[in-house]
Amino acid sequence: MQQESHGTSFSFVFAEPLILLLAAVIGVAISRRLGLGSVLGYLAAGVVIGPVARLITDAEEIMHVAELGIVLFLFIIGLELRPARLWSMRTDIFGLGLAQLMVTGLILTVLFMVLGWRIEPALIIGFGLAMSSTAFGMQALAERNEVATPYGQKAIGILLFQDIAIVPLLALVPIVASGGEAFATAGVTEIVKVVAALAALLLAGRYLLNPFFRLLAVTGAREIMTAAALLVVLGAAVLMDLAGMSMAMGAFIAGVMLADSAFRHALEAEVEPFRGILLGLFFISVGMSINIDTVIYSWWRIALAVPAIMIIKAAVIYGLARLFGSGHADAVRVSLLLPQAGEFAFVLFASAFAVRALWPSETSFVAGIVTVTMALTPFALMLDRYLIKRDETDDTMEEDFEGAGGKVLVIGFGRFGQIVSQVLLAQHIDATLIDASAERVRQAARFGFRIYFGDGTRREVLRAAGAGQASVVCVCVAKPDIANRIIELVHSEFPNAKIYARSYDRTHTLELLANGVDYEVRETLESAILFGGETLRALGYDAEEVQTIVDEVRRRDADRLALQRSGGIHAGREGPPAEPMTPEPLVRPTPRHAEDAPGDEPTSRAAE
Repeated sequence: MQQESHGTSFSFVFAEPLILLLAAVIGVAISRRLGLGSVLGYLAAGVVIGPVARLITDAEEIMHVAELGIVLFLFIIGLELRPARLWSMRTDIFGLGLAQLMVTGLILTVLFMVLGWRIEPALIIGFGLAMSSTAFGMQALAERNEVATPYGQKAIGILLFQDIAIVPLLALVPIVASGGEAFATAGVTEIVKVVAALAALLLAGRYLLNPFFRLLAVTGAREIMTAAALLVVLGAAVLMDLAGMSMAMGAFIAGVMLADSAFRHALEAEVEPFRGILLGLFFISVGMSINIDTVIYSWWRIALAVPAIMIIKAAVIYGLARLFGSGHADAVRVSLLLPQAGEFAFVLFASAFAVRALWPSETSFVAGIVTVTMALTPFALMLDRYLIKRDETDDTMEEDFEGAGGKVLVIGFGRFGQIVSQVLLAQHIDATLIDASAERVRQAARFGFRIYFGDGTRREVLRAAGAGQASVVCVCVAKPDIANRIIELVHSEFPNAKIYARSYDRTHTLELLANGVDYEVRETLESAILFGGETLRALGYDAEEVQTIVDEVRRRDADRLALQRSGGIHAGREGPPAEPMTPEPLVRPTPRHAEDAPGDEPTSRAAE
């Protein structure tokens, strides 16, 4: 009997996780099959197992655990945003983000006051609904592979400012509830706590984290690195939470502090599995938290409020995005991505309820609005096909790496990559070609090339494209910063592959050599040398002389490059010789015209 009781309790402990996993698998599979994205599948699963079937009723407890998914997600985003890159986004964060929150919050406040609400709850509700969902927005960007796109950066800027703004908004709640009496004490206290927490986190990131991970790396124990990664993320999140900021913001700052670390990719690999599972659990808990009774009782008010709020938010975001330099297509995409209310609204409304700034009926009503706007976001994203002209459509497509994998992986199918690929395919080399431009992939398909769509800066894309089995990875992209990121990722994740890279200029060449590539070539070097040689032939030099001079130019360039590798970019600045180059043992003849040398015509363009 005792053994049977033990078995029963053991099964009961695992019953809820099994239900959650089963609902997630079925819900996401059906939703993805219908083209609705995974988020709506998670939400639907939560609704079914929560308020409909009542298989699990403690949605709030699950949400508290699942919020760690948002924390880990923001940490990974932080790892991708180095401090220099984050600084370059300052206009989007503190310009567009601030403007969006203030304009949307004030408009919604006025709207609720017009509808008969008192100014105190109207102010809290207006600014609460003005905040969008970081979880929904970032998940949608990640699924579409659009985090690094211009509109993705605009959206991230808005979301990051909202994460920052939760601190003053939470401080505003007791001030509003007390009619301003708590202003003097609450304001100063919160500011001091935030500044102290930020200072502690920045100092730890600057002086402790890298030595800490270097020390752990020596042990060679992967499980210790996993534990350390979670320790850093959760420690930063808890520190920010104690200061009154969002836990997600603390994790994001920790990620930014480690973005320049040599352990960046290892940390991302360790955290990613936890992030995916917990973020899905968060969306399920949102679906479980829907109060069906409230929705049914106030269905007509919610049915009127939800589209009005989403249209207002979308219109404000569109107008401000255009004001801050976005084109029509990008502005539409940002506005359709962020019209929903966010998870921080639940936090803000719960705080307002605790200090009686909102009544229970008001809290349930606005919470219902938040949840429904989240559920409608995947449908809002589908409207871009109607609001954006065909010639403005997004440069993305579905990633499908079926059949990928070969001896050579070519990343980038621009002008340079196309010629490299022709050489390989002419010898029937088993090569996989990927490019991040959907239009280029479509054009290549029309000419009979099989090109895979994918962003080479993403580890999962490289793995799916066969980087782990490739003998050589050819990095043929045009932009130096993207090439450097790909090379760093290949070195970290696929150390057995040789790296052959296209260099943008001499400075980039030195960077590539410092990063340990196996071979690099400046994109203009050989073509310019060939061009110069053909110019000499047009002036009457014979082929042997031209080849000798060209070889000497290459030698001098290689010698200077060797000096620059050890002495910096300014080494060897004496430049080309003042006197004409006289290759030995030849003596420079008097120039003659091409017709004086029969049979010595310049090579054709086809041969070139």
